Amino acid sequence: MIVFPWFLLCFLLGPWLLITLYSRQLRTRNRQRRLSVLTRLGASPIENKRLVGFFHPFCNAGGGGERVLWTAIAALQRTEHDVVSVVYSGDVDASKIDIIAKVKARFDITLDPSALHFVFLQSRSMIEDSTWPRFTLLGQSFGSMYLAWEAMTKLIPDLYIDTMGYAFTFHIVSLLGRIPIGAYVHYPTISTDMLARVKSRKKWHTNTDAISTSAILSWGKLLYYRIFMYHYARSLRIARFLMVNSSWTKNHVDAILQHSDPLLELIHAVPPLLFLRLFIQNAGLTSAGIVYPPCDTREMAKFALEGRERIILSVAQFRPEKDHPAQLAAFERLLRAHPEYAETDTTGVKLVLLGGSRNAGDAARVEGLRLLAQELGIEDHVQFVVNASYPDMLKWLSRASIGLSTMVDEHFGINVVEFMAAGLIPVAHASGGPLKDIIVPFNGEPTGYHAGTPETFADVLHIALTLSPDQDLAMRRRARAWAVQKFSEAEFEKAWNASGWRSWLP
Repeated sequence: MIVFPWFLLCFLLGPWLLITLYSRQLRTRNRQRRLSVLTRLGASPIENKRLVGFFHPFCNAGGGGERVLWTAIAALQRTEHDVVSVVYSGDVDASKIDIIAKVKARFDITLDPSALHFVFLQSRSMIEDSTWPRFTLLGQSFGSMYLAWEAMTKLIPDLYIDTMGYAFTFHIVSLLGRIPIGAYVHYPTISTDMLARVKSRKKWHTNTDAISTSAILSWGKLLYYRIFMYHYARSLRIARFLMVNSSWTKNHVDAILQHSDPLLELIHAVPPLLFLRLFIQNAGLTSAGIVYPPCDTREMAKFALEGRERIILSVAQFRPEKDHPAQLAAFERLLRAHPEYAETDTTGVKLVLLGGSRNAGDAARVEGLRLLAQELGIEDHVQFVVNASYPDMLKWLSRASIGLSTMVDEHFGINVVEFMAAGLIPVAHASGGPLKDIIVPFNGEPTGYHAGTPETFADVLHIALTLSPDQDLAMRRRARAWAVQKFSEAEFEKAWNASGWRSWLP
C-alpha cells in the first residue's frame, strides 16, 4: 500500500526533474552563446539588447510567408533599436549575406545585418513532406519538436515567435527555454474542415482516394485527426499572443483554442498520459488577432491600368495545395469554349504560371504540370516562369490583365492582393481569405470574381476578358483602391504592434 504511491510519484516527477535540470543547464550555457552572438554583431556588452527569435526553417523560400517574416523584422530594425532579430533557419546551403541579398531581390526589403542573426538548423529534413509519406501531420509535428530542441541548444532568445505554423515547438521552447511564446499563424495545421472532409469521405490532397473510398480507413483517419486536434489545441494555448492572417484563419484558430474533447480529457487524466498535462502551461488564450499580411501595394499601385496585355497570370509557389492543375484545366476549357482566345492575333490569350520552386519535389511538380499542359493541348499558350526575381515578377504584374488563384481555403492570399494593387482583375476560388477579406465589394461595387470549378473559372475568365473598356477600367480602379487602403505594409506594422508582442520582452 505504501510502495505504489511512492512509485507513482517517482514515475510522474522523474521526467519533470530531468527536464528541469537539463533546462537549467541549457540556460546557463546560453549566457555565453548570447554574449558571443552580440559580440559578433558588434554590440557592446553594456548595451541592453533583447533577442527576439523567429522560427522559420524555410526563411529563404521567397513566398508570402517569408514576406511577413522579413517585413516584421525590417519594422523591428527601424523602431526597436534594443532588439536583435534571431532567425532559426534550415537553409544551410545559404549564408547570411546570401539570404539578405535574396530578400532585397525578391521583396525589395532592406535588412540591417548588425541587428540580424541566423541560427542554422541541420535537421530541417525532419519537417519536410518527403520524410513522412504516411502520418504526415504527426511526423512533421514530432520533427518540428526535434528541430525546436536543436534551436534551443544553439541559442535561447528572450521571446520566441513561430512564423511558419509549428505549434508543437511551443512545448519544447516552453520546457527548455522558459520564455514567452507567440506566433503568426498563416494556416492552422489541422482544421474542422479537414475533419469534415474525412468524415464525408471527400477526396482531397490531404485525403487520398485509397482512404476516401474505404469506410474503415476513413474511420481510422478520423480518429487520428481527432487525437491530433486535441493536442494541437493544447499546443496553441501555450502561446501568450497569436496573430492570424485573415478572418478565415481567425475563425478556425479561435474554434481550435476553444476546442474540447471530454473523452480525451478523461484518458489524459490517467498515468502515464497524466504527466504530459502536468508539463503543459495553459496561457489562457481564447482568441487570436487579425494581422493582414503586408503587400507591396505602394510600388505596384504605380503601374498603369490601361494598355494591359491579354495575359492571365498566376503567382504562387509550386506546392500541391495551390492546385495549379485546376488552372490548366480551367484554361483548357476557356480555349475550347472560345477558340478565338487560341489565336495569335489581338484576341489571343496566354496563361503564365509564375512561382517559386523550393526543392526537388516542387521541381518534379513543375515538370508534371508541363506534361499536363501538353496532354491538354494548350502548351503553346502556357508559359512557366520559375523562381523569378522580384523585378521580373513586377514586370509580369504590370503587363497582365487577369490574376488567377485556384487554391481552396487559401488562408489569406497575398498574391490576390498583389493582383489588385498592380491593377489586375482578380479571379480566385470562392473560399478562405479571397472570399471573406479580399475580393469583396468596394463602395458597393465588385472588385473581382470568384469561382469553384474549372468550368466556372472558365466562365468568369471569359466575363473578365469581355468587359467593356469602361467596366474594365472601373473594376481595376476599385480593386486597387481597396488593396492599397486595406493591405499596406503600414497597416501590417500597426496591427503587428497592436498584438502586444513588446510587452512580453523582459
